[in-house]
Amino acid sequence: MINSRQNYLNAKRFSADLALEHIIPHNVCFYLIPPIVDLTIDEFEKLALERLKMLRLLEQVTAKNPKVSSEAWREAVLHDVNHEGLRTYAKLARGNVNDDVCKAARRRDYLSHFILRFAYCRSEELRRWFVAREMELFRLKFGGLSTRDVKDFLEVYELEYKPLADEEKLDISEHLCASTMNITRLKVETQDFYAVHFTEVLNLVRDRKCFLKGGTAYITPEHFAHVIGKKHQQLIEDGLKGHLRLLPTLEVDERFSMLLKSIHTSYTGKNYTVAKMGSVPIESLDQLSKKSFALCMRNVHDTLRATHHLKHVGRMQYTLFLKAIGVTMEDALRFWREELTRGKVPIEKFEKEYAYAIRHNYGKEGSRINYSPFSCMKVITTPIGPGETHGCPFRNLDPSTLKMKLTGYGLSTLDADEVTGYAAKGHYQIACGKYFEVIHETKLEEGIHHPNQYFELSQLTMEGKERPRQSNVTNQSARRNYGQQQQNSQPSQDSYVADSSTLNGAEDMELWEIMETKDKEADGTLLSEKSAPAYEKKQLTPTRSKSSQEWEDDDFDMLEFNE
Repeated sequence: MINSRQNYLNAKRFSADLALEHIIPHNVCFYLIPPIVDLTIDEFEKLALERLKMLRLLEQVTAKNPKVSSEAWREAVLHDVNHEGLRTYAKLARGNVNDDVCKAARRRDYLSHFILRFAYCRSEELRRWFVAREMELFRLKFGGLSTRDVKDFLEVYELEYKPLADEEKLDISEHLCASTMNITRLKVETQDFYAVHFTEVLNLVRDRKCFLKGGTAYITPEHFAHVIGKKHQQLIEDGLKGHLRLLPTLEVDERFSMLLKSIHTSYTGKNYTVAKMGSVPIESLDQLSKKSFALCMRNVHDTLRATHHLKHVGRMQYTLFLKAIGVTMEDALRFWREELTRGKVPIEKFEKEYAYAIRHNYGKEGSRINYSPFSCMKVITTPIGPGETHGCPFRNLDPSTLKMKLTGYGLSTLDADEVTGYAAKGHYQIACGKYFEVIHETKLEEGIHHPNQYFELSQLTMEGKERPRQSNVTNQSARRNYGQQQQNSQPSQDSYVADSSTLNGAEDMELWEIMETKDKEADGTLLSEKSAPAYEKKQLTPTRSKSSQEWEDDDFDMLEFNE
């Protein structure tokens, strides 16, 4: 019976995969038909996080290079794609090949797109972000197609576009040279031109960047990609509306509901749950914070030193960060005991209440979960209340206050303006990466996704060692030297992991309730005579920040490519 059932399931999956292969015969696809395949929860999650990592990479490269040429942008994306080991998308971006590797990549691409549709259809803000990133991915894939590949694509989707015949192109070559921007006679002779109705390229007609005759516009392959892209964008937008209608049915299953709601804030990088690079003595924290702490952790550390108190979320965020850089539980207890008792926390109260929460963070009390430190997305999306200093300063501080803080940390006015500019546009992680580059006087080859990644990169940079490439091969960690030599340890392989309190959709309420209830009585009186620096916070709506509402045209509408 067992064998019969397994054979049935294998046959069912085989037929489903054949059907899926039939509807995606090309590396660039329109995602027309939702796939009907069986996936385990693990496969579902892995595919979603892999695509999410790719979309975030596209967002970062585009934000850093908003005005570069299409080819320069493409090279920058492929460099980061290869660096991050995203083989599926690297393969799909290099033209159209019908081998087994490409077919497997198409399958992952197709399935993951529809998975993320469910995750990103639930709000206008999420839909806008998803469509913008998907259009960047389309731009990457379509830009890698050869002339033959484009012809195959048009045939597959029965699009009635064809390159001009040589005779027709010769007849109007003078007009093409005169009316098409950056085109020479040689280019006219060697590259294709497409004839489309003028209503499909109104921006080119308006700017007089194409030859127009009898209602027909003659455009280059680069502009033709915009025409196809508009159709692709409309299909995605319509698909998201359809998925929104189906969402209540899917969310009947609590597992999917929790997973889909948490995907956008999921962490997709290296696992920093356990320190991989030796122990860090607490006596070195003040010095380390000046250069090796991301601004969020430096802010928390400075506040703790100034006021000898942090509210519960701040303590949790900072304790998990310290655990992951190598501070032992015994040292963490000593560190917090010394700081909090310098304020207004009696030693008895600390040992009875606060010490329990610290041991809980280290997985030694309560449910004994080995908590992950907060990723950038978790730090950014964690709510900030009155008197709290955790969270992302690039998001929570208004531009003038942020600039004042940055210049106070030694940044020049010009550098502070550049960092603040990224933050004002909502590119908080890019702002953090620029802050890293200025502080360390170096060029950062990868984006910042985690405060503990920032710490690790900082230590490697100061030691003059190159960041180990992310791959399936285990790499040796760099040595740490805090007054005593530490032995190298091998980090685990990079994997798609999320915060233990985020992706699984269930925070350990025991820990949070303990920390919150113990703070309620004390929060109003525990601040020492020294006051923390005053931080003006941006006025936020209940659902999103001002910066997330003000979408720029070139941030969302990827059809208006740089010309």
